[in-house]
Amino acid sequence: MASAPSFSASLPEVAGRLTPRAPLAPLVWFKTGGAAEWLFEPRDAEDLSRFLAALDPSVPVMPLGLGSNLIVRDGGVPGVVVRLGKPFAKVAALDATTLVCGGGASGILVSSSARDAGIGGVEFLRSIPGTVGGFVRMNGGAYGRETKDVLVECEIVLRSGERRVLPVAAVGYSYRHSDLPNGCVVVSATFRGHPEAPGVVQAEMDRIAAEREASQPLRSRTGGSTFKNPEGHKAWALIDAAGCRGLTRGDAQVSEKHCNFLLNLGAASSAEIEALGEEVRDRVKAQSGIELTWEIQRVGVTV
Repeated sequence: MASAPSFSASLPEVAGRLTPRAPLAPLVWFKTGGAAEWLFEPRDAEDLSRFLAALDPSVPVMPLGLGSNLIVRDGGVPGVVVRLGKPFAKVAALDATTLVCGGGASGILVSSSARDAGIGGVEFLRSIPGTVGGFVRMNGGAYGRETKDVLVECEIVLRSGERRVLPVAAVGYSYRHSDLPNGCVVVSATFRGHPEAPGVVQAEMDRIAAEREASQPLRSRTGGSTFKNPEGHKAWALIDAAGCRGLTRGDAQVSEKHCNFLLNLGAASSAEIEALGEEVRDRVKAQSGIELTWEIQRVGVTV
């Protein structure tokens, strides 16, 4: 049994909101998991920078977006969880092809703002269930495109509190991965598309939305795509071939609609969801010899 460590030193003063023992289950898609030792919702990037600079360097820091691609373990998350709220959820067109987006802006807001500005090429972000900070960090992608294809640069706040702007070439992108340092928070990003008629952009967004609705369990308590696609394979097909479609553990289930999605049917614990995922990995390895890699982040401590 592991338990969350505690830090007793007084925390730096903030302009935003700092909440002790903040429940995280309401903030994540699975609706499971323990509390954050502290939840910090900064007023702006400077507030975040000052806080991290003054915070004891031994205190862990974890950014939290919409909580879509995340299992928060039942013992909670030690240290400080940083959640970027409304002050970071703004999107503005810089010119005819470029958008500047706050780290807390959703993919739907980014793509809709691009449509209104007559910018095409970022419609795929509509299908990523997260925020700019999350898909910049994880190189989120869908429908043949990835964040690296449209990112110009991003601004991050390092764990030390230093603010830094990184061009896309410095982010170190690969499939569903970046080399951004642990503990840093993406506070903004600049994306570049191409001029396009708003009606054309909307039509592509509608097509993506309809395709997702038809193939994915969007109205369920889920974490989105669970495992990365191994090179040359589709994770869902490997899972299906291993007989895992509909597999359950407690109230956790492998979706029957799309078996690369795990579901909380109502009262699942994070431990049950994670254990079900590990059982899927074991069965796929035994059936195909291929080892699936988690795409969903699993954070915090077990109980």
